[in-house]
Amino acid sequence: MSASEPTLQPLLQANDLVMRFGGVTAIDQVNFTLQHGELRCLIGPNGAGKSAFFKMLSGQLRPTAGAITFDGVNLVGRERHRIAQLGLGIKTQVPNVFEGLSVRQNLLVAARRNRLGDPAEQRLEQVLHQLRLEALADRRVELLAHGQRQWVELGLVVAAAPRLLLLDEPVAGMSDEETERTAELILELAREVALVVVEHDIPFIRRIGSNVTVFHQGRILTEGPVEAVLSNRDVQDVYLGRQVQSHA
Repeated sequence: MSASEPTLQPLLQANDLVMRFGGVTAIDQVNFTLQHGELRCLIGPNGAGKSAFFKMLSGQLRPTAGAITFDGVNLVGRERHRIAQLGLGIKTQVPNVFEGLSVRQNLLVAARRNRLGDPAEQRLEQVLHQLRLEALADRRVELLAHGQRQWVELGLVVAAAPRLLLLDEPVAGMSDEETERTAELILELAREVALVVVEHDIPFIRRIGSNVTVFHQGRILTEGPVEAVLSNRDVQDVYLGRQVQSHA
């Protein structure tokens, strides 16, 4: 790279992040970098800190100390709708949908707020096709199965044309068939946007073949390609409940 050529800054960066709840430190001096177009999974046993970290990225929690930047813009203290306007799409574990409306009507509401300013109907049809929801388009959401409702909520997030998708346990409660389809959808979405996925399902993590960050006791234990991380002895010990020395 020449001296005059600009260095592309990371899409998302957390520096020296700390989150305390009273006397309990849930996140302890975490540094995290996500590049443009990257798919990253966050794993770790219960209580490891990954959910608290996710909530800080999405604006649900304000860190006690440290900084979070999205494409150079500070996120700390911003309201959640302001974070969404910057291009962060957030899907939580519990579907947040309009029960009495059809799938099409749900997605149209989100498509009208798309970041790119595309015509809402055009964006709607793109998302229906992308998430393979055409056959469900005119069904009321309240009549859908669990996995289908999860895909509709994913569609609501995608319809806004985010630059980064934050997904919290996207396959929780899904059947094997639904999990496989969700893996396919995430891999397709990863061609267009960056993703951070919090998940417990290790076979699913292997299926989407991402880079992985492992949380342990509020710190990052290790990170890297999925197979290298999952074969790491310290990571295996963490999941078996043995004590390890954190490498954060």
